[in-house]
Amino acid sequence: MNYFDRISTALNKLPDNVAIKIGTDIDKRISDWLAAGGKEDDGYIMQQVIYAESAAKVYEKKE
Repeated sequence: MNYFDRISTALNKLPDNVAIKIGTDIDKRISDWLAAGGKEDDGYIMQQVIYAESAAKVYEKKE
């Protein structure tokens, strides 16, 4: 599963209003990273994946 799929899977577990905010933030961060010369396999991208997956885990525990 690539980073995009992992982020999408995590965001689908969140309430819509939270998923939109987090998804927009992650999209901006990754877009800026890639535009600045970063690569898709850099650790920074994985940090964004972990951020999305961590948010999903928090909401899973609440339900």
